[in-house]
Amino acid sequence: MKAVVYQKYGPPEVLQFKEIEKPAPMENEVLIKIRATTLHVGDTKMRSLNVSPSPVKRLLARMVLGIFSPKRKILGMELAGEIEEVGNAVTKYSHPQYRE
Repeated sequence: MKAVVYQKYGPPEVLQFKEIEKPAPMENEVLIKIRATTLHVGDTKMRSLNVSPSPVKRLLARMVLGIFSPKRKILGMELAGEIEEVGNAVTKYSHPQYRE
């Protein structure tokens, strides 16, 4: 599958369009085939690590987002798509196509 990823914090030039391995849903997750997504101002702040002028808040942000490099390499928080696969423990989504 294709994704825009970033391996380090910085300007928009750190973003790379790459082919990555398709994830498998964990027991309590669903896999969604994304048809559309957005870029949010929060994604821009995470990419650049421009979260706050306060040194304490910047340190806390690094602890949450990743000290030396981003923990989550793919940005994005909003999406539209179709359920492609469900984990075995998923109970609130029921569609006959995904049940055995």
